[in-house]
Amino acid sequence: MNDDSSAHIPLFRTAPNLLTLLRICIAPFLVVAVLQASYALAFGLFVAAGLTDALDGVLARVLKQRSMLGQYLDPVADKLLLSTLFLVLMDKKLIPPTVTVLVFGRDVGILLVAAILYAAAGRREFSASFLGKANTLAQIAAVAAVLLHEVTPVKWVALLRIGALDATIFLTIFSGLHYAWAASRRTTSPSAGAGDRTN
Repeated sequence: MNDDSSAHIPLFRTAPNLLTLLRICIAPFLVVAVLQASYALAFGLFVAAGLTDALDGVLARVLKQRSMLGQYLDPVADKLLLSTLFLVLMDKKLIPPTVTVLVFGRDVGILLVAAILYAAAGRREFSASFLGKANTLAQIAAVAAVLLHEVTPVKWVALLRIGALDATIFLTIFSGLHYAWAASRRTTSPSAGAGDRTN
């Protein structure tokens, strides 16, 4: 723990980390709901997962229970949930394969670059950029809109679905290019810091 007042609390028993673990546990139930075409249930579970994501950040600040584990576990939970849903929704033909391939290609590329930098220069991590955060929000909006469209296929939801998927494509490409540019700058900068994380 970074805060002395919460140092005695086991990492997995802090409220933010418990909420993050809950989000991870929701993922398989969400996948089953989609596979069984129970889209109303899937949308409800996805909203619940989103609420845990928002709440764990608030609680980490209010209760001063920020931890290194939480900093790594939170983005892992997000990636696990979103990546799994993109695959399942693609399998159900609700998301174009192009979108899913781009999302996975970006994430795999980032992992490869991170691995190469770690091998070449030790531990080097990057703070989440504006484009990276916007990309995550676009992915969340896309999944939510796709599920909601299956529940209530009204015009505004259909337009939201198209807009969110287009935004995901755009931001996935440009956030990936931005990450590659930032990584190349870090490799040539001797003062590049460690301890931040990327998104």
